[in-house]
Amino acid sequence: MAEKYVPRLKTIYKEEIIPRLMKEFSYKNVMQVPKVEKVVLNVGLAEGMHDVKLLESVLDELATITGQRGIITRARKSIANFKLRKGMPIGCKVTLRGDRAYEFLDRFISFAIPRIRDFRGVPLKGFDGRGNYTLGITEQLIFPEINYDKIVKIHGLSVTIVTTAETDKEAKALLEAFGMPFRKTN
Repeated sequence: MAEKYVPRLKTIYKEEIIPRLMKEFSYKNVMQVPKVEKVVLNVGLAEGMHDVKLLESVLDELATITGQRGIITRARKSIANFKLRKGMPIGCKVTLRGDRAYEFLDRFISFAIPRIRDFRGVPLKGFDGRGNYTLGITEQLIFPEINYDKIVKIHGLSVTIVTTAETDKEAKALLEAFGMPFRKTN
C-alpha cells in the first residue's frame, strides 16, 4: 500500500521545530508548542460589486494558487459614502487548514516571497498580539502558478497565518523556524 503524502513543512515541524521550541520556551508538554491552525487568503475588491466576472476570475486565481475553491465575501452593512449596500459582493477568500495550509506555506515561503520586488524581509508589525501574523501582498504575480496572460486585473491580497501561539514572540519563533524571512532590525 502506498504511503500517505505528508507535506515537507509538516515533517520539519514534527521532527525539528517541536523539539527546538520546547527547549527555547521550556514547554513541559508537546501540546503547548504553537502550531499553524489555518492560513487565510483574502482579496478585497471594491470593483467586484459592479463586475461579477472580475470576482470569478479572482476566485479562479485563488483556486490556482491554493488548490481549493474560495468563497465570495459580501458586505455586512450598508455604507452610503461608498455606495455600498448590505449583501453586495466585495471580495473573495480561501481558508486552508491541515496539510493544505502547510503545503501552501511551504510554497509561499520558498517560491513566492523571494519573487517580491525590492524585497528586504517581511515586516514584523504584522503580528496582532495574539500570535497571528498578517502579510499584505501588492500583486498576485509573485505566485508562480499565475499565468500573466490570463490576468484580468492586477490586485493585492492579504495572507493571514493563524497559529495556536499565545504571544507574538512564540508565533515569531514558529514562523522563523518555518523559514519566514523577517526584516532585520538595526
